[in-house]
Parts: sequence; structure tokens; C-alpha cells
Amino acid sequence: PEPPPSLLSVDVTGLVSQFARSFVLIFPVYVLGYLGLSFSWVLIALCGLFWIRRHRGGKTSRLGRALAFLEDEEEAVRLSVSSADLPAWVHFPDTERAEWLNKTVKQMWPFICQFIEKLFRETIEPAVRGANNHLSTFSFTKIDIGHQPLRINGVKVYTENVDKRQIILDLQISFVGNCEIDLEIKRYFCRAGVKSIQIHGTMRVILEPLIGDMPLIGALSLFFLRKPLLEINWTGLTNLLDVPGLNGLSDTIILDIISNYLVLPNRITVPLVSEVQIAQLRFPIPKGVLRIHFIEAQDLEGKDTYLKGIVKGKSDPYGIIRVGNQIFQSKVIKENLNPKWNEVYEALVYEHPGQELEIELFDEDPDKDDFLGSLMIDLIEVEKERLLDEWFTLDEVSKGKLHLKLEWLTLMPTAENLDKVLTSIRADKDQANDGLSSALLILYLDSARNLPSGKKINSNPNPLVLLSVGHKAQESKIRYKTNEPVWEENFTFFVHNPKRQDLEVEVRDEQHQCSLGNFKLPLSQLLESEDLTMHQRFHLSNSGPNSTINMKIALRVLSLEKQVRSPDHQHSAQVKRPSLSKDARKSSFKPQVPVSPPPDSNKPVPASPVTDSDKKTDTAEKSQPPNASPQWPTDLSRSSSSLHASNFSYSPSHLSVKEPTPSIASDISLPIATQELRQRLRQLENGTTLGQSPLGQIQLTIRHSSQRNKLIVVVHSCRNLIAFSEEGSDPYVRMYLLPDKRRSGRRKTHVSKKTLNPVFDQIFDFSVSLPEVQRRTLDVAVKNSGGFLSKDKGLLGKLLIPLASEELAKGWTQW
Repeated sequence: PEPPPSLLSVDVTGLVSQFARSFVLIFPVYVLGYLGLSFSWVLIALCGLFWIRRHRGGKTSRLGRALAFLEDEEEAVRLSVSSADLPAWVHFPDTERAEWLNKTVKQMWPFICQFIEKLFRETIEPAVRGANNHLSTFSFTKIDIGHQPLRINGVKVYTENVDKRQIILDLQISFVGNCEIDLEIKRYFCRAGVKSIQIHGTMRVILEPLIGDMPLIGALSLFFLRKPLLEINWTGLTNLLDVPGLNGLSDTIILDIISNYLVLPNRITVPLVSEVQIAQLRFPIPKGVLRIHFIEAQDLEGKDTYLKGIVKGKSDPYGIIRVGNQIFQSKVIKENLNPKWNEVYEALVYEHPGQELEIELFDEDPDKDDFLGSLMIDLIEVEKERLLDEWFTLDEVSKGKLHLKLEWLTLMPTAENLDKVLTSIRADKDQANDGLSSALLILYLDSARNLPSGKKINSNPNPLVLLSVGHKAQESKIRYKTNEPVWEENFTFFVHNPKRQDLEVEVRDEQHQCSLGNFKLPLSQLLESEDLTMHQRFHLSNSGPNSTINMKIALRVLSLEKQVRSPDHQHSAQVKRPSLSKDARKSSFKPQVPVSPPPDSNKPVPASPVTDSDKKTDTAEKSQPPNASPQWPTDLSRSSSSLHASNFSYSPSHLSVKEPTPSIASDISLPIATQELRQRLRQLENGTTLGQSPLGQIQLTIRHSSQRNKLIVVVHSCRNLIAFSEEGSDPYVRMYLLPDKRRSGRRKTHVSKKTLNPVFDQIFDFSVSLPEVQRRTLDVAVKNSGGFLSKDKGLLGKLLIPLASEELAKGWTQW
């Protein structure tokens, strides 16, 4: 085998050149000192040199600009103006100027300001006062939106790939307002306010449905395709938020608030006709699901350098993937210019006209991450092709390419193809609740009635709703001081196997932290419903006698419909060039902290105490070694080791720790482990010698001690594990009691060297009561330790053990 390439390379030519330049600078100083002359001669010479260079440089620059202007007037003008400062209609021929609209807005601006002031005083102010007793004296003392109107820099109207009963417009809006908004809380003598706001973004306006009667348009929907750029100048007490460090924090918090109301999939819907179904318009079903296989890259630039660039190193690449408002981050591959991630993500696509798949690669550094290239792919092209598996050349860099596999999954309202989909993702065999998704659960939470008062009699609760499917949980907004709350919110969940999973709903009182009622709905009931949809009032258990909650629930099967192509058909996804400069785009796109996964997002594949290990061949927890196998094992199970919650949320950019988004499925990459795993799965399919555990087994004793109020776990031994090297493996067992994944909650056995049948016989305990432990899950992973600086580290197998068993007090011992 070829020896591994050296991590460092020395640029001999650059080293000699650097030495020569240093000698030329230092030698005259030495001569002056040797001759005993004054140091002033050095300063005079340097000043003269700088003046000559500046004079010649300015003259050359003016001459070059003049020649360039003569050759290409348009290109010269565009180069002289920053790309980020140009309006959208300069970059895109299908984006039009809208000066007539700007003149109209300018004429209407005083009346728009009156409406905004009325909105602040009659809607926002009473809502803030009622939210908390401490804010009962809250009031706006001054509301002046300013004389500078909102400006629309460009308008794009979509005429292709849209429904004939709708009109879609994208408005490039920009507002630089000298507004003054002052507020006061008299009870605490607190004054604060805002004296200027800047906001820039793309707002989508959808006019639908088009009807045959006046006013011809049924409703108007408004939302941002992605988070807008925002800058606020604070006054009064909030002036502290302009302090460096807090400035980014405050802007991020406000952007999150805007996202909760105005960034896709949230929207503002204005009905123009009473018969229009507002719920359907406000929260439409997604157009599709994009499954992104983030596989590998090749020939990336080496950004790590030493000794001022004389010694060149490699890079620590990672990727940031964005689809609309959803952001994912891959793991970091250390010291590798040809990284292999083999990660899978799933993203909802609500509005594919105008939306792109955006990918940027960066080199991780302690201070500021270096840019390694970008890519933008039009989702309309992906929808047409359904399946793309290609190498894409990276933009804005001299070299590098990225290997992606993209699947467009259609949402089907029937269960005809469900068995086929479950087989394709191997969800028909395993007992996991996480993995590649076979269906999408869409839930519209409308309202509740006759909720109990909670702990205090005759006091209205502050209700919120907790929704969970498997290990993914989301919660609604809080409605204050009411027992008949109206939420009108939409939620989506990716579902691994709807035949086995349940939707759990619990209404809670936020003020007293108590339950107001709950119910459980097996998703298999939806499979028997018409159009896989249920719209009704559900009665709450452990609640009042007439307590109900009104929801509309729809299940959609994710089907990959392959296009029928002629044999000579060739396709390639349309890769869009970025319209903004790298710096301008990164300011709005590249987060210092990408998505922070939910607490349960790293959970491995759930399993019963006796596991069928064919279901757990994924290795999302395993770090990718630099010399990973170039082949991506296609015959391995794609069961999920983790799946992020579908209500995508961002980590605010003021945090300092970056965490990768857990991949839904990844593969064992070490050649020896991959080869053995393939062999075992092949033997299992042929029905030979391996029984039901191709990844091995682990023997555990689990019981709860009521006297000590602790969960006792005894790790006895493992057998028939995978060999990570020719000498075997160095296994150890790691455990968490989920959802606690803190370092203090981790339990580890000792490492057994060079064995596939280790014996541990170690006892561990977790301090937790019996009622509490029955709501918890034991996360068990068998890992390979390798050695110091060894590359043979990774996952040998994992399982989740639900502890909701009545036999837990007695205990059990099982393989």
C-alpha cells in the first residue's frame, strides 16, 4: 500500500523568496549602523519609497479604470459598485423595478403609520399588560415610524411551475427608518425604546385562490422565505443592548420572534372572502420532502498554514446545508482534503419556486472558519428529476467538488405504497422509532374547551400543548389566563413507521407546571381514515368531564416516484451562481453556531431489551476517520440513529459552541468493519449461522431499588462483536439515562483489549425515582476504544431500552 501523504509540505521557493526579501530590508539598516550614520536616513528612505509607490499605484489604477471603461462600460460600473449594494433587478433579468409601487407606498405612508400606531396601542400594549402582573403599567409613550417609507427594490412574478389558481410574487424589501418608539413601565421607573431600524429581506406574497367573483382574490398570504437582515439602534435602558457582544444577542432574539410569525412555514393570512378556508391557507401541506445524502468532497483547498504560509497544511472541513429556513451542519473531518461524511438529512419544502438548496463548506478554526466553497441547486430541477446522484463543482473557489445524492419525496394521501416505502428504508423489520422517514405527520392545533382550572380553584390556567411522536417533541405557544385557548398553530413530524408509532398530546399549565389532560392516538388509526386525515374534537383523559381539544391531523406517505426516461436521456441539476458576494451572503447565511439539536436528537435506534441487531447498523455517533473507505456501503441498513425535530430551530449566533446536526443515517466507514458488517448481513439474508444478532449481543441486568431510590444496571458481557481491526476490537460500554446526556450522567465500563467477547461484570446506578424512571429510556452503546491517537475508534452497536415496565422493581437479566 502507498504510504499516507504527509500532513505538511514546505514551499521551498517561497521560503527562499521570503529570506531574500528579509535580507534586502535588513542589510541597509546594518550598513547604516556599521558606518555610524543616523537612523533618520532609514525613515527618510522609507517615506520616499512609500510616496513613489502610492503615486505610481494611483496613476496606474486611474489608467486601468479608464481602459476598462472604454472596453466594457457595463462591467466597469458593476465592478466599481459592491455587488451587495445593487438591487435585485440588476442581477436577475426576471426581477423588475417597481418605482410605481414605491411611489404608491410613499403616498400611503402616513396612513400606514397611523395603522401601525393603532396596532401598537390597541393590540400589542394590552397583550403585554395581560401577560404578567409586573407589566401591568406597561405603555408606549411615543410611536413615530418616521417619514422614510418602506422601499421595494425589485419584484419577481412566478409564471411557471405554479398553480393556475394562485399568483406568487417575491418582493425585495428594504426599510431604513428613523423611527422612534419609546415605552415605559411606570411601576419600576423603567424607560426604553428604539430610535432606528433597518430591515432587508425577500417577502413572498401569495394571492390565492383566484375566484370568479369580486374581489377575484380569496385571500392574501405574506411571509419571509428566510430570516431577514435586521439592525436596531436602542435607546434608554435598552441602550445596553448596543454593547458589543450583546448587540448580536438582541438582534438574534428579535429575529427569532419575527421567525415565529413571519418566516416560512409561518405566515400572515388576510382573508378577502368569508368562504375561504383560512386554516388551509395559513398552514398548507408542504410541497414535498428533500432527502439530502451529504456524501463526500474531493480536492478541497488546504487552508491551514504555518509560519505565515511557508508551511502548508490541510483543512478540517464541514458543511452547512440550508433549505429555506432549515439549517443543518455536518460533522467536522479533521485534516482531510477529501472528506467523507456519509450523512443524511431530510428537509421540508413549502415553496419550491424561488427556493434553493444552499451548501457552504468551511474549514474549522479556533477563531474564524475559512471558506472552502459554496453550491446552490434549484429545487425545481430536483423535483423534475426526482433522483440526482452527481458530483458538483464548488463555486467561489479555485478547486473542489462535492458529491450529493438528492431525492425528492412526494407526499401521497393514500397508504398503497406504504409497505414498499417501509421495505426500502428497512423500517418493516426493525423496532426503531427513528430513522429515514416513511411518512410525514401534519397537525393543525386549533383550540381547546372546558379545561380544568389547574391547582388553584376558580383561576384560569396558562395552557400550552406538548406534542410528541417517538423521541421527537414540540410544544405550542402559551395562551394566558384562559380555559378555552385558541392556538391556530401547525406542527410537522417525520415518522419512521406509522404502523407502530403513536402521537402523544398533553395539555399543561405553564404557571403551575401541572397537567391539564392528555390523550394518545395510534398513527395506525390514520391509515384507516379517509385521505389519511382526521378532523375532530378529541376528549382529554385525566382532565375535566367535558374537556376537549380540536385538531386536524393528516398523514402523508413519502414516496420516491422515479421518472420514466428514455435510454438516451441525460440530466444535470441546474446549479445557480450566487448573486451576492461571499462576504455579503455569509453575513446573512453562515451562522457562527448552526443548528443546535434538540436534547433527544442524538438518541440511537430504539430497541426492546432483546434486540434484532439487523436494525442498528448505523453509526451517526461515530467520528469519521480521515482515511475512510472510498466506497459508501449501499447494502447497509439506513435505520436512523437520530432525527431532528421537524419544527426547525436555530441556535442563536451568540453562543460559542458549535454542534453538528445529527445525521439521520450514516454508515460504518472503516474498511475492516464495513467488510465484516457486509458479510454478516449477507449471511443473515441467506439464513446462515448468525441467528438474529449480526452485530452481536450484550447481557444486562436492570432493576430499580426502592430503598436506595436508584436504577441499578449491571453490564455483564458482550458476544459476537464486530472486529475493528485484524487483531479484533477494544470494546467498552457507554450508557445514558435519556433525556439526560450531560457528561455527569454518563456511565462507562473499563476497556477490554483485543476481544470480541468481553466480560465486564460492572455495576452502575442512576439516582431516579420509580415513577420518573418509567418515563425514561436507557441509552446503551458499545464502542471501540482503539488507543491513544488511534483511528480505530467508533461504534460497534447501540440500542435504546424503554424502562416503562411494571417488572422494573423486580428486575430482569437478558441478552
